[in-house]
Amino acid sequence: MPAIHLKVSGKENPALAQQLAKTISHLTSQILNKKPEVTVVTVSFIPDYLWFVNSESLAELKKNSFFLTIKISDSTNLKDDKAKYIEALHRLLSDVLGNVHPVSYSAIEEMKADAYGYEGLTIEYKIINNKILNLKTKNNDK
Repeated sequence: MPAIHLKVSGKENPALAQQLAKTISHLTSQILNKKPEVTVVTVSFIPDYLWFVNSESLAELKKNSFFLTIKISDSTNLKDDKAKYIEALHRLLSDVLGNVHPVSYSAIEEMKADAYGYEGLTIEYKIINNKILNLKTKNNDK
């Protein structure tokens, strides 16, 4: 369900990418209650000389940065949960990357359930189908 894309400044580093994917997936499960088995994380590395803040490259500034976007189903998390998630992400990525520029972003994009999905099915369809299956199970148990 969640699709996460993380852009990190610096040289490509597969070991770091895997570490970040694991810790971000765990954090997403813990704070936003998202299922790890349907969480996708992609990690891209952008050279610091191609990442600019106020027209200055991170190479010039001697800083690191990140930009994380996560797509989740609309209205599945409270504002407090989303705020905790963004705070925890910033803390985690700052600790792992070190020397992080304050202008490093996390964005939660809430997708409408009828316009987002996996396995070729919308989230809305999956929600309705699960409700029907649960009703059938309850009726068969009687």
